[in-house]
This record gives sequence, structure tokens and C-alpha cells, in this order.
Amino acid sequence: MSKYVALNNDTALSYVQELGQFFPANAELSCYEFGDGNLNLVFRIQDTENRSVILKQALPYARCVGESWPLTLDRARIEASVLKKHGDVCPEHTAQVLHHNSELAVTILEDLGDMAILRGELNQGNTFKYLGTHVATYLARTSFFYSDFYLSAAEKKALVQEFTNPELCSITEDLFFDDPYRVNERNNYPQALEDQVSLLRDNQALLINIAQLKSKFFSSPQTLLHGDVHTGSVFVSEKDTKFIDPEFGFFGPIGFDLGSFIGNLLLNYCAQNGRVTEAPKRRDLHSYLLNTISICLQTFEQQWLTLARTHTNDLSFQAPGYAEQFLQAVLQDTMGYCGTELIRRTIGLAHVTDIDEIEDDVKRLAVQKQTLLLGEQLILNAKSCHSTDDFYQLIISFVH
Repeated sequence: MSKYVALNNDTALSYVQELGQFFPANAELSCYEFGDGNLNLVFRIQDTENRSVILKQALPYARCVGESWPLTLDRARIEASVLKKHGDVCPEHTAQVLHHNSELAVTILEDLGDMAILRGELNQGNTFKYLGTHVATYLARTSFFYSDFYLSAAEKKALVQEFTNPELCSITEDLFFDDPYRVNERNNYPQALEDQVSLLRDNQALLINIAQLKSKFFSSPQTLLHGDVHTGSVFVSEKDTKFIDPEFGFFGPIGFDLGSFIGNLLLNYCAQNGRVTEAPKRRDLHSYLLNTISICLQTFEQQWLTLARTHTNDLSFQAPGYAEQFLQAVLQDTMGYCGTELIRRTIGLAHVTDIDEIEDDVKRLAVQKQTLLLGEQLILNAKSCHSTDDFYQLIISFVH
């Protein structure tokens, strides 16, 4: 099997059997497709002894839209390569790639079936003690070791070229920085939000900040990003956290991944106002989410600065105080990108179940109004913050 063809349960199973490296020769295998994402086919192949692998295949179009939205198959290579690179520096929090075939756009991954997708768990009110620390560790290590602080100029330039991802970056650019701020058929929000959306689009200070965030996304290849860090791209268990699905990966601004993650925690924070009627339970979930954000910000800063002190190879970047100054700008970017995530997930094409599955229309609308206001204020006030405590206090001031 060489030329590209979309797989089904039977052909995916046959492909794994032909590889012959994941199961005993006489194993009785079964296969089913369970992907519910926007872009890809995802299969689980398992034997009767509960050994299993995940086979993921990119489709030549966006699955959520259809063949009218064609997409490059090269995103499968990008995804597998990002996972391998990130796994080299943070294996404990990166899904393991077992096999990749660029021609078929197929990647075989370890099965994380004993873990659960973070978004669904948060929606059910479940919490994870180590989440903030684990996410910060993953983002600090991956962002530092693929930055100019660690790589030589030649190594970095070669990797930037290898991970050029224009087609999927274009999707991000449209959905984050363009569509929500103008009339576009891809946008999706209730008519009752129209007045607030119109005010958002008329806010010139906001639009200037959005332009600056977009410019940095275009022109600041600071590190090898995951590119799509949200709570649907994170597997969790009581003690473990692992990242999946970096097909939007490219070299971009460090604050983008961290901001996207914090934005998703804040989306869930706001959504709990419409999901949980019992005030004590809601307060506990809010407290957990805010504490996780605080831990994530502080741990990211601490680990990143420690890596900078001990592993910076560039002599100029070893100048006392430079790493701290650099990281302050990263954290300001983080808050800005966090705000764009809140806005685009509320009125753009790709929503989150945290909010969309709130059954009460009035409560859902109230949550949407809150996420829009919060996103706007984080973007407008990001540059006034100079420490992780400032950023945390900024968030607190607008969620309470």
C-alpha cells in the first residue's frame, strides 16, 4: 500500500498487520474508527490481550467542512515530526510516535486509552492535581530547547525551514486574527450577541492590538510550537499529562501555545457558570481552574529562567537580565493570545463544547458575553503587566 487512499476499518487493520511490528504474528486484531475531530481519521487497532495502537490518517480536506475545504497532507509529516522533536526534550508529556508514512499521511501512535481528554473531564467537573505543573513543564522545555537561546543559528534556520507550515498557519491566522473582527460567513454566534460583537469590531485600540499579535505570529519564529494547544489536545490521568495533535506546529511566538492553553481554562471557567447550579461546587471548580492557571504561569517562568541560566549557548543572550526581559515580553504575548482564543472560540468557526453544550439558552448567552468581555480586556491590558503575578491579578480582576 503506497499511493494515497483514505483508509477504513479493514484497510487500516491490514496496514498495521503488514507492518508486523506491534502485535504477535498470530494475534487476532480488531479495528474501529472513532475520530470526532475536525480534520482526520483516527482508528484504534487492538488484539484480544488488550494491546493496542492508534492509527491517525490525515484527509486531503477538512473533515468538519468537506471536500470544499482542501488541506495539505503534509500536515501529517509536521505532526509526527513535532511529536518526535518535543518528545526528545519532554518525553513524559508527549505522545510517542511509533511509525510514520508520509505518502499515506499515516501516523501510528501509542494508545493513551487509559487516559482521558482534558476537555471532557473538565466539563464533567473533574480535576487533576498536577495539570498546571505538567503543562508548564512541557511548554517550558519545548519552547526553550528549540529557541535561539539553545540552538545554533544554523540549526534553528534549518528547523524553521523544515517546519514551514503555511497552509495550516493560514487557518490559524484567519480564525484567530481576521474572521472574528469582521463579517464573515464562517463566524457562528447568536443574534443576541450582535451588539457586543459590533462594539468589539469598532474598538480601534483592540484592533491595533490584534494587528500586533498577528504580526508577531507572522514574523517571530521564536520556537517550535505545538500550534494547537487546547484542552482537546491534552490527555490526562490522575498522575500523567500528555500532548497530542500538533499538526499546526511551526516556528512562532512562544506565548502562543501558553496563551491558548490558559484561554481554554478560562473558557471552561466561564462555562461552569452555566453548567453548575450548586454554588459550592461551582466555587470549587473556579478555584481549581484559577489555581491551575497560577501554577502554570509561575512554573513556566521558573523552569524557563532556570533553563536559560543553565543551558543558554548564545553568548549575547547570556547577558544578565536579558532572559528576564525576553520572558516578560513572552508573557505579555501570552495574555494577548489568550484573549484571542476566548474571542474566536465564542464567535468564530470553531467553538468549544464547554459552552455549546450548555442547555439553557439564557445561561449560555451570559457565558458567551463573559468570554467576549474577558478576551477583549486581556488583550487591551496585557502590556500593562510585568510579572506572572500581574497577569494572574489581571485575570482575577475580570472573572470575579
